[in-house]
Formats: sequence, C-alpha cells, structure tokens
Amino acid sequence: MKVSYHGHSVVRIETNNRTILIDPFISGNEACDLDANTVKADVILLTHGHNDHVGDTIEIAKRCNALVVAPNELAVYLGFKGLNTHPMHIGGAHEFEFGKVKFTQAFHGSSYTEEDNSIIYTGMPGGILFTSEGKTVYHVGDTGLFSDLRLIGEMNNIDVAFIPIGDNFTMGPEDALVAADWIKAKTVVPVHYNTFPVIEQDPVAFVGRVKTGEGRVMDIGEVMEL
Repeated sequence: MKVSYHGHSVVRIETNNRTILIDPFISGNEACDLDANTVKADVILLTHGHNDHVGDTIEIAKRCNALVVAPNELAVYLGFKGLNTHPMHIGGAHEFEFGKVKFTQAFHGSSYTEEDNSIIYTGMPGGILFTSEGKTVYHVGDTGLFSDLRLIGEMNNIDVAFIPIGDNFTMGPEDALVAADWIKAKTVVPVHYNTFPVIEQDPVAFVGRVKTGEGRVMDIGEVMEL
C-alpha cells in the first residue's frame, strides 16, 4: 500500500490496483499539488460535508466513474447529484474489493454550502479507518479531542494516523499530542494546518513532541509505503 499527502486533509491511497482519494479538496487549495481535471480516482472516501473536504468530489467522481463512500446523509445528497455512492454511518464497517472501511466518531459539524449560499445538512461527521493488505490507515477527520480515541487505539493496530492540528476548527497541537498518544499509531502525520491564516501551525514542532510512534511531516506529494 502507498499513501501520499496532498495538503489540508487530502490523502491518496494506492492499493489492490485501486486509487483512493480521501477528502479531495483540490481546487482553491493552494497547498495541493493535484489537478482536479486530471487526477484519477477509483474510490473517494469523505469524512464529512464541509466544502473544504468534499472539494472536487462531484467533478472527479463523474469523470472517473468513482465510487463515493460517505456518511449516509452526505452520500444521499451526492447521489442526488448523479454520483455512485455507498452510504455508511458511525461505527459501521464494510468490506469492499479494495479494502475495509469503518467510520468512527468525530466531534465537528457537517454541511455543504451551495453556490447560492444555501446550506445543506449532511449528517454526522466521522473519521475513517481504512484497512488493506494487512495495513490500517486512520484518517481522524476534523474533530476535537475526545476520550474514545483511546478506545479506537486499543481496538485497532494502526500503522499511520492523519491527525488535524490546525486549531480553531479542530484540535490544536496540544490536544493532537494527546490524541496521538491514545491512538498509538506507528506513524503520526499532522494535517489540516496552514491552508488558511486562522489554522497556521508549526508541524515540525508538533512531530518533535510526539511520544507514541514516529511523528512525520509529509511534504506535499510525498509517498509513504506501508
């Protein structure tokens, strides 16, 4: 399995001859190195409905005929847009041909803002545990600190965890350090920082303080092989 980071919360996974995008916020994301018009995806996994996470999902999924896996209300909404979707919900898991997806809790919001500024409620936000080829990736999603992260760490052998550190909308570095300790991933990668001025953080300082597992700042486009 190959895992790469592409700015904000965008993660790409290559496994079982499939390309999987998580939260493909590409257009309008100056940190992202991907091109929404050419990027390939067989599957798109979404943690929640905010525009900086749904991103270019509709355009990419239509062009690539990609399967979109998302929390139920968000999946239903995207289905109305003509996408091929698989709805799931918190605590639920499903074994796909490309790997196993399980949604975990996340304490955040979830809504999609249309071009006319109307706001569509898109259900519960979540984190995603993805398992394939004997490896588990945990995309924690946008969330504040909550104690069940310890339970998630105890119940799963997590190889790499993508943890938000930006603050204001999610955990900041101090809470993310606690989360990293509880999750007990072999590798901890900070995400959801420096995209906007209000979430500016020092990822190098954060990973230097990670005590459980290896803290690692991934450069944009950098590939990690698990």
